[in-house]
Amino acid sequence: MSIYLTAIVKSKKETKTALRVVLLDMVVNSRKEEACIQYDLHESTGEDTFVFWEEWKDQASLDLHNKQPYILAFVAQVDKLTDDIVMYKTEKLA
Repeated sequence: MSIYLTAIVKSKKETKTALRVVLLDMVVNSRKEEACIQYDLHESTGEDTFVFWEEWKDQASLDLHNKQPYILAFVAQVDKLTDDIVMYKTEKLA
């Protein structure tokens, strides 16, 4: 069963450009993973907010994704680059 995630990443104003670079790198690398069905990044116009829409093959695949070096590198920088991250794991209704 697919896993659906929405992640809302609020950037610090002074780190928005650096955060964008890191997030775009995550997109490139995540899309290379076999179990990645969808991994889209959006930026809120006029705000310091990024939104990921993700779909993964299953929970085991998502768990493996979260152990990848580029994800761990992002996690190590979260406090420096972001003000807040909110994650939603959802079920597709239609």
